[in-house]
Amino acid sequence: MKSTLDTAALDAAVDSVHRAGIPGLFAEVRDGDAIWRGAAGVADLATGRPVTADLRHRVGSITKTFTAAAVLRQVEDGRIGLDAPVGRYLPELVPGERGEAITVRMLLNHTSGLAEYLPYAYPSLKAFPDLARTGPESLEEHRLTRFDPVDLIGMGVGALATGAPGSTPGLYSNTNYLLLARLLEEVTGSTAEDCITRDVIERAGLRDTAFPTGPSIEEPHARLYEAWFGMIDPPRDHSVQDMSWVGPSASLTSTVSDLNRFYRLLLAGEIVAPSSLAQMRRTVRVVSQEGRTIEYGLGLHPMEGAGQDAFWGHGGTVWGGGALAMTRADGRRQLAVAVNLQRWNRLDSSGRPQPHPIDAALGRLYRVALLG
Repeated sequence: MKSTLDTAALDAAVDSVHRAGIPGLFAEVRDGDAIWRGAAGVADLATGRPVTADLRHRVGSITKTFTAAAVLRQVEDGRIGLDAPVGRYLPELVPGERGEAITVRMLLNHTSGLAEYLPYAYPSLKAFPDLARTGPESLEEHRLTRFDPVDLIGMGVGALATGAPGSTPGLYSNTNYLLLARLLEEVTGSTAEDCITRDVIERAGLRDTAFPTGPSIEEPHARLYEAWFGMIDPPRDHSVQDMSWVGPSASLTSTVSDLNRFYRLLLAGEIVAPSSLAQMRRTVRVVSQEGRTIEYGLGLHPMEGAGQDAFWGHGGTVWGGGALAMTRADGRRQLAVAVNLQRWNRLDSSGRPQPHPIDAALGRLYRVALLG
């Protein structure tokens, strides 16, 4: 089949995102055997070092697809029941009736009703839509704080429930995926990071994807600039950050090439069995961290459309960085993109993020990359 990669349009699209205000971004687009890699802008505002398409990057919640795949491989091996209560495995973390009512599936698709722990771990960062009354102080104060995952889980479990277990729409919550990491540790006897590395990263043959071993990103990488809705001006570099605040729910570093390889193999049924992949693609309605209602599966969600035309993948953000990886259901068309600025939108009087030229420029890049 003839490739529909318009390299000139892709070059123009990434340059447009940079000119709209992103310091630097890089991407890989694939159409069958045809591959385009491009970059625009700088990796370091102080030195002017340019970004290149091979840089390592913190990919945030894209990690959740890797975690979900590792859990489903344990389901395939009979160590975890997908619809078993989490209290069967982790009674000390989710005790009593809630532990009996919340299943592993509910953790994976964010319908557990467990609250997000972040507002409690970072006290000045209240949950959306209260951003207008917050400040960025906690980001700097906790840059090198080593968080205990059990403490973080306790914050989420101890908070007011966001809904009954299994009810929809669910609410996207990192508490769910920290619990899944502890579940992996309980049934395998190894750390979640080791389990995900062995069963998913190495299985996919990813050479530049890994969990952090310290607060710094392995070179080469871009610096990550956090604007916190205009409250940090100029944006501050947060590429050095202890990632224990999210742990195995959102701490992976990777490259755009590795991300495309991972999702291509996943959707081909080569990371988990086809039956598990079918479970991953069963969606429910979930309210995202941005307050939008989306369709969400098991660590995987569609961008739009359905059937063979749907693009499946995940997005992710950390302090200062963002990434998106999407692959068409047939595996032929793919996009992975990384940016080194986050929370560029200013807030209105009600605390709602306002449109920014970056949003429109990214939308154009997605259309050119995915639709040709």
